[in-house]
Amino acid sequence: MQFRVSPQTLSEYGAEEWQARVDLAAAHRLAFIQGFSEGIFNHLTFVVPGKSDCYYQIPFGTHWSEVTASCFMEVGIDDGEIKRGEGEVERSCYCIHAPIHKALPQAKAVFHTHMPHASALTRLEDPRIKEIGQTEVGLSGAIAYDDEYTGPALDPAEGARLAKVIGDKTVLFMANHGISTVGQTVADAYDMLYYVERAAQVQIYAMWTGQRLKQLPAPVVEKTKRDYKDDHLYKGPTPAQRHFDALKRMLDRKEPDYAT
Repeated sequence: MQFRVSPQTLSEYGAEEWQARVDLAAAHRLAFIQGFSEGIFNHLTFVVPGKSDCYYQIPFGTHWSEVTASCFMEVGIDDGEIKRGEGEVERSCYCIHAPIHKALPQAKAVFHTHMPHASALTRLEDPRIKEIGQTEVGLSGAIAYDDEYTGPALDPAEGARLAKVIGDKTVLFMANHGISTVGQTVADAYDMLYYVERAAQVQIYAMWTGQRLKQLPAPVVEKTKRDYKDDHLYKGPTPAQRHFDALKRMLDRKEPDYAT
C-alpha cells in the first residue's frame, strides 16, 4: 500500500515511523471489522521504530473503529509516561505490554484481545487447540498456555510473568481471559491473531456436534508442521505480509481515513 502522507508529516515523523503508525491503525480498524475487539479495552501496541524504549498506544477511550495513524501516543516502556502525543494511558495495557516488549526480542508487536471464540476456549478446563486440521497443526507449535488467571493486570509484574510464559512462542492463551500474539511486524502479529481465532472457531463448531474430535495421525502432524515452516515456496513478502497487505487494500476502499 502506498500510504498518503504530507511532506509536513514526513518531516515530523519520518517515513518508517509513519508507516508503522499506518499499519497499527489498520490493525485496529480491521480487528474491529472482524469482531476481535471488545469495547474500548484490549490493546494492540508496537515498539516505535528506532526507539526501543517507547511503544505506540491509543489514548484510553478511543474506539478501535476510529483509530487513525496520527492518534497514537508514544509511551515509555520503563515508566509508562507519555513521551509524545496526548491522552491517558490505560493501565492494564502498560502493565501487560511494556514488560513483554522489553523482555522478548520477537515482540515488536504485542496484540491482546478478548476475541470471542479463542477467549471461549480459555474458559475451558482444557483450552488447547487440538491437532484436528492443518491450520490447527500449523499453529500448535507457536502457542504457549498460561493456566493461571491472577486477576486484572494492574502491575507490571504480571506482564513480566506473562513474558516468561510466552518464552520463544508467538501466541499466548491466557487462562479465563483472552489471547495475546507477538511478532516482529504488525503483519506477523495480526496474521497470527486472525488464524488463532479461525482455528478456535472451527474447533468450537466441531465440539458443538457432540462427536469425538478426529485427531490427525502423528506422521501427518509432523509432516504438516514441517511444511508450515518451509518458506522456500514463495519469494518476496511472507504469507503473513501478503495477507495483511490484502486486508489493507480492502480497508483502503472502505475506510481510507485510517491512514491520516
